Amino acid sequence: MDEYDWLIVGAGYSGSVLAERIASQLDQKVLLVDKRDHIAGNAYDYRDDAGVLIHKYGPHIFHTNSKKVWEYLSEFTDWRYYFHEVLAIIEGKKVPIPFNFNSIQEVFPEALANKFENLLLDKFEFGKKIPILKLLNEEDKDLKLLADYIYKFVFKGYTSKQWGLNPDELDKSVTGRIPVYLSRDNRYFQDAYQAIPLNGYTAMFEQILDHPNITLVLNEDGIEYSKKISYHKMIYTGPIDEFFDNKFGPLPYRSLEFKYRTFEKFPFQERAQINYPNNFDFTRITEFAYLTGEFHGKSTIAIEYPKVYIPGVNDPYYPIPNKENEEKFKLYLNEAKKVKDKVIFLGRLADYKYYNMDQVVARALMTFETEILTEK
Repeated sequence: MDEYDWLIVGAGYSGSVLAERIASQLDQKVLLVDKRDHIAGNAYDYRDDAGVLIHKYGPHIFHTNSKKVWEYLSEFTDWRYYFHEVLAIIEGKKVPIPFNFNSIQEVFPEALANKFENLLLDKFEFGKKIPILKLLNEEDKDLKLLADYIYKFVFKGYTSKQWGLNPDELDKSVTGRIPVYLSRDNRYFQDAYQAIPLNGYTAMFEQILDHPNITLVLNEDGIEYSKKISYHKMIYTGPIDEFFDNKFGPLPYRSLEFKYRTFEKFPFQERAQINYPNNFDFTRITEFAYLTGEFHGKSTIAIEYPKVYIPGVNDPYYPIPNKENEEKFKLYLNEAKKVKDKVIFLGRLADYKYYNMDQVVARALMTFETEILTEK
């Protein structure tokens, strides 16, 4: 029976970063197992039949304010600096998202738009991001008018489609992600570091995992595979409810379906991402050439449809954060504490929490420093 120091289940960010740290810093043997036929988790990218580099699981734009995370990943990739801009179809017009002062000028008559801007700056500081639900609670009737408009045409439809729930049924961590930005900066993110791996995410992951102490196995269930080997400890990055055989019932997720179309020329649309908050059953269209900077004639788009997650049929993308699901997750978390000497749980599915890419890298690095190094 093969022997390893660590079995890591899942070759996404959490599993790959910890595999690299353990292999390179501790000189220990790692077996990394993933049930998919590829590494890189949901960040996986590949060339389609037209030769266009596309993101299989939806657009991934790396952004972070963490110098530590940026410098760590920069060991494994060069970057294409990229600032993401998003437009949304609002009453037939394409306006910047997050909704900002430029958006206000697009959808309202000039005099009314200027009035809204002045009211916002009297109440809040320039450059602030105000959650739409907070703005809805304002007593000023004009600000309330503005908030009602944004909620109706920008927020409610998109959120309901994305999550299959009304906004008031979701945790504030979700609703707070869609602010009103008191600025004329049309960038979707304002982080210090914003870029796309120069040769793609999969190429970056290949470099992360390029170490003689790492053995990679694909197309295998990690838990089942664990019965074939000997190992000291496990790192598990899959769904925590599945690990415990759904003992307390399955945790719900939202899934996605992507429909791709390729065109003989670029561009198909004005920005990399156009959102459709109303009137359509899809939420957004992404044109990948904007992200990669590869403008070689043909261009591929992805049309994104939110779906109910059905185990064995599609993939779990987003944990659904609300009180009921949080209570169920805590039951699984208590089970995880009982096996903490043998298993470390980490990642979006294991933590039942939405992470941006930089957040999951930061959590993996912290876990290595505080939980793994201390055991050495």
